[in-house]
Amino acid sequence: MSQIQPGIYRHFKGNLYRVLCTARHSETAEEMVVYQTLYGEGGIWVRPAAMWNETINRDGYCGPRFRWVEP
Repeated sequence: MSQIQPGIYRHFKGNLYRVLCTARHSETAEEMVVYQTLYGEGGIWVRPAAMWNETINRDGYCGPRFRWVEP
């Protein structure tokens, strides 16, 4: 699995998320990130790790989709 660690991350648009763990998709073995929104209802979501780690180049921003903030 990748080096995605549990903790708080900031999305490039500004919202904060807590990574709870990583997991594997049961059919494809694709690595997934299990995370919680730290705003609104605090929902639990999953996203492919490849997408979590990707670099965004949009609206004048070029950098990671999510940036680690703290444990």
